[in-house]
Amino acid sequence: MRAIEYSVTGEPDVLTLVDRPLPEPGPGEVRVRIHRSGVNPTDWKSRRGAEPGTPVQPPQVPNQDGSGVVDAVGQGVEAAWLGLRVWVWEAAHQRPAGGTAQEYSVVPARHVMLLPDIASFDLGASLGVPFLTAHRCLTVTEDGPTRLGPGTLEGRAVLVAGGAGAVGNAAIQLARWSDATIITTVSNPKKGNLAAHAGADHIIDYTQQDVVAEVRAIAPDGVNTIVEVSPAVNAALDADVLARHGSVAVYANNGGSVMELPVRPSMVPNARWQFVLVYNAPETWRARALEDVAAAVLDGAVRVGDEAGLPLHRYALEQAAEAHAAVESGAVGKVLIDVRP
Repeated sequence: MRAIEYSVTGEPDVLTLVDRPLPEPGPGEVRVRIHRSGVNPTDWKSRRGAEPGTPVQPPQVPNQDGSGVVDAVGQGVEAAWLGLRVWVWEAAHQRPAGGTAQEYSVVPARHVMLLPDIASFDLGASLGVPFLTAHRCLTVTEDGPTRLGPGTLEGRAVLVAGGAGAVGNAAIQLARWSDATIITTVSNPKKGNLAAHAGADHIIDYTQQDVVAEVRAIAPDGVNTIVEVSPAVNAALDADVLARHGSVAVYANNGGSVMELPVRPSMVPNARWQFVLVYNAPETWRARALEDVAAAVLDGAVRVGDEAGLPLHRYALEQAAEAHAAVESGAVGKVLIDVRP
């Protein structure tokens, strides 16, 4: 079978198209015939590594997210999974041969979720990292909720920094499904239009407007939850707009890796600063997140494509290096590898 792998960390050109033996699922595993492979920032960061040029043995098949059809099951896995459409999450995490940038991927059965017929393979490959991250960000606030779904965020205000990004888009869509009032910040009208298509109620261009004043005009008592992509840049602003018992969920370090924490402005409202990385987040949360994201898909509440504010950028499997480069250079939207037409 055709697969992409890298045996040394570095630039996108370390990704190589190779022929690998067809893998067989072991006990508790399933084999998925991959149709789409989703590319996320975490994928190129892992490929680049802390020190480019470091040998990777055994070679790593990249990409955590994907979608396809279960075509084989291992011992202990119900045969009913055979032939089912699924989306895959954390396929490559601690599994050198598991990534979705290949024609067949073997993963633990718990790492596949049913993809209903109403959902495309494009959507399935876009769910894992962005939507699980967004769910975590939206459910770490002191007063809850711990679950998402219709009505769970009713009466609450959510601020999404960078609403045109993949996680920002996912946060807007999940918050819309959960009936929140959604405010988002963007850097230009084009990105604002994408955030509007995702479902944001209020869009603030931070290059042209006073964000604190605009947010306070919309939510006089402050926002309950902030989904933050640029903490080094926005920490003071975030503290200025938080409601009592509000939280700032930090999932990335765009704009710098060192932040100055505003202590007193955070202390007065008993604010929470929560750092988010899905790979080692609590297992109790993960089970809830997988169920909620699956429910949102079944409800038809989450989408991809231009009409959802998440343009799709497609690459063939042999163009995996170009796909990684696109994400690394900040492509707006979702980058997918079409493993199968």
